[in-house]
Amino acid sequence: MEDKQLIEELGGPSKVAELLGFDKKAGGVQRVQNWLTRGIPAEVKLAHPGIFLKDLIKPRKAKAEA
Repeated sequence: MEDKQLIEELGGPSKVAELLGFDKKAGGVQRVQNWLTRGIPAEVKLAHPGIFLKDLIKPRKAKAEA
């Protein structure tokens, strides 16, 4: 999935900024808005895998009790 599409599916730049804890008054929304064109930085994706890398993370299966 492209970063732009992912941001839109998460609710748009304002919602993503909120999810990441960015201060909206200090340019947090604009920062995410820039990612629509530039792409989400890898360091941000790795810092928040539950948000950005859900499709790549497979849940661990519980070990069968013997």
